[in-house]
Amino acid sequence: MGLLDGKVALITGAGGGLGEAYARLFAREGAAVVVNDLGGPRDGSGSDTSMADKVVDAIKAEGGRAVANGADISTMAGGQSVFDDAIKHFGRADILVNNAGILLDRSFVKMGEADWDKCLKVHLKGTFCVTSPVFRWMKDNGGGVIVNTSSTSGLIGNFGQSNYGAAKGGIWGLSNVLAIEGRKYGIRIWTLSPGALTRMTADLPRYIENPGAALGPDGIAPAVLYMVSSLSGDQTGKVLGVSGPRGVREMKMMEMEGWKPPHDGWKAEDIVTHAKEIFFSDENKMGARRF
Repeated sequence: MGLLDGKVALITGAGGGLGEAYARLFAREGAAVVVNDLGGPRDGSGSDTSMADKVVDAIKAEGGRAVANGADISTMAGGQSVFDDAIKHFGRADILVNNAGILLDRSFVKMGEADWDKCLKVHLKGTFCVTSPVFRWMKDNGGGVIVNTSSTSGLIGNFGQSNYGAAKGGIWGLSNVLAIEGRKYGIRIWTLSPGALTRMTADLPRYIENPGAALGPDGIAPAVLYMVSSLSGDQTGKVLGVSGPRGVREMKMMEMEGWKPPHDGWKAEDIVTHAKEIFFSDENKMGARRF
């Protein structure tokens, strides 16, 4: 018996890297998988459906069930296509992993409108486009699990990734709202913040300088299986970070207890006076990262 027997999973960006690792693991655990990938290089240009076909062939060779989808998930028609293939071929949509993404790194002073728009379209709008039909189906059919992919670039920040960070921060915010709205329908929402060595990240400085610290896709996939399976129970609205240096850990927004100004008025200087009540110190963080 597999952890996902009888389930149908939709995975975007599953023609390689993290998405492929998820697809193959889910299939081994009994899920039928819609393998979506537009193909092409990491900047989002071009298309090549052979990447999705290759993963489907590998899954079928191991006795699993899968179908390839080459739609552009940054469009509503593309998102609908991924969902339609799940219903057409397998009759259900129990699990969605929004994994597709591109990189168009520039420092902010070099960031142009085209690179800004394209990055947000694939990551943030793409998450919306696929989630929209799937969430509606789950609402009417007893629930399901959706995993949205964020990043420390969006949760914490990273040089040269203002477009990527804005998109990934937006995905985290979207996940928070979906968790609230989906709870009464049995729709569980997770946000994943992965740090992995893949085709898309191989030339990033942090991996070039310290390649041994990075996890490969197979080192991230078990965490995603946990999220979408019964192992995670009824948990929802959580962010799980998975990376080589930091391991597996929940990530949370923190806030201080704060200082309550008097109702009869207060001054900007009062923030200085009450700084210890308002701002975090190193002792308050207790080993946690800024988030």
